[in-house]
Amino acid sequence: QVQLVESGGGLVQPGGSLRLSCAVSGSGFSIYAMGWYRQAPGKQRELVAIIPSGGSANYADSVKGRFTISRDNAKSTVYLQMNSLKPDDTAVYYCWLKGLFGSRPDYWGQGTQVTVSS
Repeated sequence: QVQLVESGGGLVQPGGSLRLSCAVSGSGFSIYAMGWYRQAPGKQRELVAIIPSGGSANYADSVKGRFTISRDNAKSTVYLQMNSLKPDDTAVYYCWLKGLFGSRPDYWGQGTQVTVSS
């Protein structure tokens, strides 16, 4: 069974920075890709950033140049560095992992709240 545990959310002023972390645990799986999604109140969940295994990162247009996704395979952790935060970035951020084999299942973390407000 795969478990994803996020941390690093919180309250930050506009223009500030936060770094989210997602620790992956479990066995018997291989990773096709990992990423971050977010869901703001009253809106659908949207992709923020994705990083395939052995591939290049891709970002939503709304966060390009401000957010950076990275992976530390040795620590089985994926990060989202968020700079120049805006009130529109306020949302619950979810870590996501897609398995490599079989049905390529999706796994989700429990979510971490990010609030950008003065």
